[in-house]
Amino acid sequence: MDNSRRTFFKRSLGVVATVSVAQLVANRLAFAVELPHVDEASAQATGLGYNHDATKVDKAKFPRFQAGMACSACALYQGTPDAEWGGCGIFAGQAVSAKGWCNAFAPKA
Repeated sequence: MDNSRRTFFKRSLGVVATVSVAQLVANRLAFAVELPHVDEASAQATGLGYNHDATKVDKAKFPRFQAGMACSACALYQGTPDAEWGGCGIFAGQAVSAKGWCNAFAPKA
């Protein structure tokens, strides 16, 4: 009987852990969707040259920008690969466009 009790507890812990992780992921995704979008006219966004559309970045003002750079390819981007918007380590509490860009861009490893 010890063996069956031990097996029961192992399986129960596995199920609880799986459900907990699934809930955390679902909550994080739901939270990212609800974040307000970064205002391009804000002082922080202007200072970093943030633009919702990377193809519209002023290349003369931000020579560091290169074609193919976008928030979705940045290490600071916290959205899922298929999301249009996601959180960002620079713009706390706000969502950036996956197609956007700012001067804090750091390529994913």
